[in-house]
Amino acid sequence: MNLSAGSAAYGSLTRLWGTRPFVLDAKKNPAAVLPGTTPLMLEGDLAQQMVEDIRSYLLNETSRLAAGRERLWKRDFTSAERYEASITPNRKHLREIIGAVDSRAAFEPTSLSANDWTQTEVGRGHGFHIYAIRWPVFAAPTADADGMEAEGLLLHPDHPPVARAVAIPDADWTPEMLAGIADGVPDASQFARRLAENDVQVIIPLLMNRDDTFSGIPGIGMTNMPHREWIYRMAFEVGRHIIGLEVQKILAAVDWFERKGATESLPIGVMGYGEGGLLALYSASLDPRIRAAVVSGYFQPRENVWKEPIYRDVWSLVREFGDAELASMIAPRVLIVEACRGPVVDGPPPVTGEHAACACPNGKLTTAPLNEVQREVERASQFFKQLNAEANLQLIAANGAMGSTGSEPAILAFLGALGAGKGSISAIGSPPKATISFDPASRLHNQFDQLVAFTQALIRKSPDNRAEFWKNADASSLKSWQVSTQSCRDYIWEEVIGRLPAPTLPPNPRSRMVFDEPGFRGYEIVLDVWPGVFAYGILLVPTSLKPGEKRPVVVCQHGLEGRPNEITDPHIDSHFYHHFGASLADEGFVIFAPQNPYIGQDNFRIIQRIGHPIGLSLFSFILGQHQQILKWLSAQPFVDSDRIGFYGLSYGGKTAVRVPPLIDGYCLSICSGDFNEWIWKTTNVLTAKTYMLLGEYDMYEYNFANIMNYSDLANLMAPKPFMVERGHDDPVGADQWVSYEYALVREFYDKLGIGDRTEIEFFNGPHEIHGVGTFQFLRKHLRPPLESNRS
Repeated sequence: MNLSAGSAAYGSLTRLWGTRPFVLDAKKNPAAVLPGTTPLMLEGDLAQQMVEDIRSYLLNETSRLAAGRERLWKRDFTSAERYEASITPNRKHLREIIGAVDSRAAFEPTSLSANDWTQTEVGRGHGFHIYAIRWPVFAAPTADADGMEAEGLLLHPDHPPVARAVAIPDADWTPEMLAGIADGVPDASQFARRLAENDVQVIIPLLMNRDDTFSGIPGIGMTNMPHREWIYRMAFEVGRHIIGLEVQKILAAVDWFERKGATESLPIGVMGYGEGGLLALYSASLDPRIRAAVVSGYFQPRENVWKEPIYRDVWSLVREFGDAELASMIAPRVLIVEACRGPVVDGPPPVTGEHAACACPNGKLTTAPLNEVQREVERASQFFKQLNAEANLQLIAANGAMGSTGSEPAILAFLGALGAGKGSISAIGSPPKATISFDPASRLHNQFDQLVAFTQALIRKSPDNRAEFWKNADASSLKSWQVSTQSCRDYIWEEVIGRLPAPTLPPNPRSRMVFDEPGFRGYEIVLDVWPGVFAYGILLVPTSLKPGEKRPVVVCQHGLEGRPNEITDPHIDSHFYHHFGASLADEGFVIFAPQNPYIGQDNFRIIQRIGHPIGLSLFSFILGQHQQILKWLSAQPFVDSDRIGFYGLSYGGKTAVRVPPLIDGYCLSICSGDFNEWIWKTTNVLTAKTYMLLGEYDMYEYNFANIMNYSDLANLMAPKPFMVERGHDDPVGADQWVSYEYALVREFYDKLGIGDRTEIEFFNGPHEIHGVGTFQFLRKHLRPPLESNRS
């Protein structure tokens, strides 16, 4: 790639270094290269190259992991029963990653009795009646909350039903459209109506659509997030997902069908289109009670799910499951894939009126080419073949082209799979008619509010789940704490952040001098980490260093869109950093300021989009880079490897609670401008100081709320020192939130008898390095030379 100039997203090289000359020619000046390194020859914007290299690594890793999915399965094809048992662990994992884990509410069939239906009739079709219905899905998760219901339509045939089906529309189709009593879907695509005309009893659930009408906090701020993204964000943090919540609504309908079967047993199927096709596939994969499934406008290779809207982002999905693997959990039951034109989504809703641009800007839906659908069906066919059920996997592509959903061949195949086929289907009847006026907007709002309320109740319950996670952590002594929490560290790294192998390459350090100041010399340093991925930063070495002397190190970490030179260049007084690295170097500390890859706006956030489906995140790479940085620093003859501290602002403060507690090598950590009651910060829908109202979709980490909060991560530093720096005017949080969460840290350190190893400093100021109490903290615990080099 051409690195001769910076891009607009990353800033120009003039911004990177200004216009001052630097010593760069190692041939003319041997001091231009740090002893023990080779000359650094890379030019251009190294931050940009780092981000692009990580992206390339992730794309390669996605292909590699997808090709090796079978290692995560232990299939036994010797019988259908043994096969079902052998895929149980995979089915359980799928439930976990889509958040379909809550027990559904038990309810009596009378909740949907004939008497109730007659009171809610909303229309009539050719041979069937249409009723507006609701059914319970979850009981209340907490005493101060309500349960959650699903709503939709019931299409009840005039003749005794021959089968039962859940017909799932695309997210932007209302149940009324699929039933034919509202405009928006062509007659031939109204597959719920067509099933009812052929004597199938049908439930059509309402899905959250892609509009942004209710996405925000009324009176505080509204956003352009699709409703699905608004729910996705808060649910993701608490180990749930809009996909899983809607799957549960569908399976609650299946529960009712099954209860009805106690007196009149009939086969049950699901048929869905677009987002409904996704839900039909997942529902049938999870529930063997579903005899047959039609997946329409949704079946293809899923390695590029990161290009789809973010509400389809499922943690670690692609590592274990493609659409073919989901199909394998339906085998040997019937799966019909209807290749047709899918929904088209070009991005989030446009910014209008009071709705601010906060939605994830990337993510589109297009129709998969027929050859991709065929390729994924062919992959799935191997599982059906080995169960002697090859005929139960069918691909419907009318005339070899991508037609519309609900084609006659698909309907006919579905009826046949449900034992309701007659070799043909009845001709389409006269259009259904609504018998009462109905307001679908109020129903949608009610369902939206219920999803928010249910998810917020789970968030309020999350402290109990965190307590359960930490229950075996033994804080009776410093030794027992460190030993007993190792499994917690491993779980957080592997399951919440995503763990890459330890660096596989030797550091191969390269350097060039960029500063020659009275108090220190500065070098750009590049280290290899993994093939194609490097670490980069600026090292400051005090000129007062004596031969053979070992000095303490402070690793000084920038925040969002920051660069190492803003920390290390004494001639740049950034209003965030105030060259605090240079100031500490003048006090005699060795300084290393790494470049972390959260730079380039959406260019770096795409790393999260690509990484999540294979169980990786931005911090998967940051952790590995810091492992290599510590390994290299510890080997330097002027470094005291037992005295390497960490001090980061903003996103660097996020690093302060996610890196030093998990890896060996840091002897203290200072979190500036980020420490928070993190669950509240990322999920609350009551205040303006919430990431729910911001475009930073990269903040969300799957199931974080049920595993840890910032106090838990800080406690993992013990017995090492930990400090928080907080400006009263910092909009990242509120003093009350920070104080509450830090009080848990202080109590923990006090009870361990090491209360003198933790501090918090509040100061009058904004989101910035204050550098007063924190500098004292560093002097106290790292003990640098007493002399100062600053004149």
